[in-house]
Amino acid sequence: MAPSEAEIQRQKEMQQAEELLFSGRQELGFAKGLFLGNFVADWVMPYPRLDPTQQTELESALSEVRQMLDRDLDWIDRNADIPRNLIDGLARTGVLGMTAPREFGGRGFSQMQCCRILEEIGKRDASTSVFVNAHHSIGIRALLLFGTREQQAQWLPALVTGEELAAFALTEREAGSDAANVRMTATPSDDGSHYILNGEKRYITNAAVSQVWTVMARTPVPNKPGKDAITAFLVTPDTPGVEMIEGRMPKLGIRGTATGRFRLNNVRKENILGPLGKGLRVALTVLDFGRTTFGACCTGAAKHCLQLAIEHANSRQQFKKTLGNFDLVKKKIARMAADVYAMEAMTNVTASLIDRGLEDYMIETAMLKVFTTDRLWEAVNDAFQIHGGSAYFDDNPLGRILRDARINQIGEGSNEVLTSFIALVGMRGPGMEFKEIYDTMTSFSMNRVGKAWNAGMNRLGATVRTPNVPVQSAELRGFAGQLGRLIWRFNIAVNRALVVYREPVLDMQLIQERIAGAAMELFASTCALSRWDSELQARGRNGEKQPFDFTAPEYFLRKSIRHAKELLAKLNDNDDRALLAAGNATLSQDR
Repeated sequence: MAPSEAEIQRQKEMQQAEELLFSGRQELGFAKGLFLGNFVADWVMPYPRLDPTQQTELESALSEVRQMLDRDLDWIDRNADIPRNLIDGLARTGVLGMTAPREFGGRGFSQMQCCRILEEIGKRDASTSVFVNAHHSIGIRALLLFGTREQQAQWLPALVTGEELAAFALTEREAGSDAANVRMTATPSDDGSHYILNGEKRYITNAAVSQVWTVMARTPVPNKPGKDAITAFLVTPDTPGVEMIEGRMPKLGIRGTATGRFRLNNVRKENILGPLGKGLRVALTVLDFGRTTFGACCTGAAKHCLQLAIEHANSRQQFKKTLGNFDLVKKKIARMAADVYAMEAMTNVTASLIDRGLEDYMIETAMLKVFTTDRLWEAVNDAFQIHGGSAYFDDNPLGRILRDARINQIGEGSNEVLTSFIALVGMRGPGMEFKEIYDTMTSFSMNRVGKAWNAGMNRLGATVRTPNVPVQSAELRGFAGQLGRLIWRFNIAVNRALVVYREPVLDMQLIQERIAGAAMELFASTCALSRWDSELQARGRNGEKQPFDFTAPEYFLRKSIRHAKELLAKLNDNDDRALLAAGNATLSQDR
């Protein structure tokens, strides 16, 4: 029987996903190790620290940035613009070219240093942090990673000094989180000397103020008639045929950023960035860096919310007591403090993976983005509630912070899409091992026996072995033991889901959500534990007599481990059928 159109489309989607997500080197990283029941300790322990020279450089840069940013940044939101003198200040302090090599005028900062700078900016103003992230983390970064030496020499000097600004143009009407659905076309000329670009982009940060765009467009695949792929191009807005439809789209938050919409009408371009047909790889690699600095910006904003909440809780009196004396307020403060501790730890660990030259950290960056954006939104809500009615008026910064923070769960890959991504990419490792065993059993071949045996031993070993979490501090061995046992339990749950649901699990987003949620809690707990362990060891080496306040990491680990257990329990005990039935019935009603 011939396959149906839906089946053909499904196979096409699966093939695209294979090419996109699994064509590169598949290192056993930390996150992938969790799904296999392993604890890859050297990716997360010991906790990463900057060397003394880098720390000195960072402190100097932070001092400059703080002085520059200690001004009335509310002006940016009120006037829906980032003033040129602030952009010049960002350039002067080296922020616009932080990780660019010094030979091109950059500061040559590591990703950890870069994240710390963006955390500081994110603590003060989201529009500015988004502007910098778009220019540097995904704009310049594309050139640094995929540009030729000639392209870098041509473009980078002006970009790192702020003489020119960068933007990254992926999103279209039908392409956002679904990055593979780009419809802008790039048709080769008859003589093959250039391409003609046609199509529209929207929601592009910095579009109206930038001079260099990285633009994704579809190009024909050579020698494969009817097949196309996405290619990255360098486009300048002064090129004939570029039409700025809307330079500054009105927005709820991050009003200072120039978010634009433009159209390319028969735009002639020769500058391909990266290999022909590998634009999606360019986009996803660059977004890995952007999601890391995204995490840093959210961490800074959450720290600001916590600071505002503490100040108000310690000063506002109700019922003859300050708010901080009420347990339900303490609950919010404790939750914020614990989450901020973990957010900072996750950001540093994820940034360190990039600095160490590791190649496969896409699950970790996705986890960081989802975790930090969700926890920032909770922190904003908690701080808002502690402030009460006063937060609702325009003279309180929390109103701006609330409007600014909401975009984070949508931009750079919506959290729902990334949640499914985390689960599906993570489950691929054990899924392929089960497939090897199944295929050998159903279609016996001596050539496959060895692979099937190894796969079976891997799956069996993971079910009988509890991973070791190697902390140095005796006080933390109890938490380390709990975490190891939870990783074992997580692996059993993943195995069961793969065996019970098999291929249909690709569409079961409620199952994916719980698996991804548990994996994120494991990653967050590991980062918090690694940081706590490092701080305890440093205290011992430095001979401090006064004990540090480690209540925040302890509370985070307790609630994170508990939440992960609840998510795994809900894989078997849930209301999914009732939920889906109610959703389907409601959606089908005529209103």
